[in-house]
Amino acid sequence: MNLELKTLRREAIPAALEKAHRYRLLNEPEQAESICEDVLRIDPDNQAALASLILALTDRFGSPRPVPPRYVRELLPRLTGDYERAYFAGIIAEREGIAWLRSSQPRSGEAAFVCFHDAMNHFETAEALSPPANDDALLRWNSCARMIMKHPDVYPSEETTTEVYVGD
Repeated sequence: MNLELKTLRREAIPAALEKAHRYRLLNEPEQAESICEDVLRIDPDNQAALASLILALTDRFGSPRPVPPRYVRELLPRLTGDYERAYFAGIIAEREGIAWLRSSQPRSGEAAFVCFHDAMNHFETAEALSPPANDDALLRWNSCARMIMKHPDVYPSEETTTEVYVGD
């Protein structure tokens, strides 16, 4: 069986990225991931494909076959803008926190707290770099804060409390 990947035509990139977006909306992140990888094979610096790939991979954090967050973080340096790197670093940490929040693993609330706190730091950095009329980072920061406030099991451990609050 020949499993050599076929190459997407360059002029098909816009339509392919639209399909990736639709697959994410249909909760089929694996399909979106595959499309983004096809685009990146012929246009390795395509920022829209990188952003969609990061989102598709983070959609899988809480799934039965999750993607390791470190794998997704390895994509961040390929983003060209400081704002984008900070914002998507926040997205990765926030979605990891949500996966922990939905988990039934021991100490998942503490792990979620660490992730949300990390995300909030990234969102603060992104907010300072954001283009005019773009409050996406602020909205995400608020979302993380609400996750912490609304879930009593999301709290820092004693070790984290020292690390998080000393000097903040």
